[in-house]
Amino acid sequence: MDWVFTLVALAICVSLAVFSEWWQARPVDIMRPRLFPWRAVTIIAAFAAFLMIVHLVNLAGFVTGDPRYR
Repeated sequence: MDWVFTLVALAICVSLAVFSEWWQARPVDIMRPRLFPWRAVTIIAAFAAFLMIVHLVNLAGFVTGDPRYR
């Protein structure tokens, strides 16, 4: 994975996390129940964005893993 793909994936993950958090925060309509777990989408997208940030740090030349496994 190179820089461009990682930055695009990061932008998509952040956008999805922001959108799903906005959708989750809307007022509840009793007549239309929520059938999709938007909170889970927010958490998964935020975690994927965190992994992309760690990958960008690794691409920059910093080692983020355990040095025993190099």
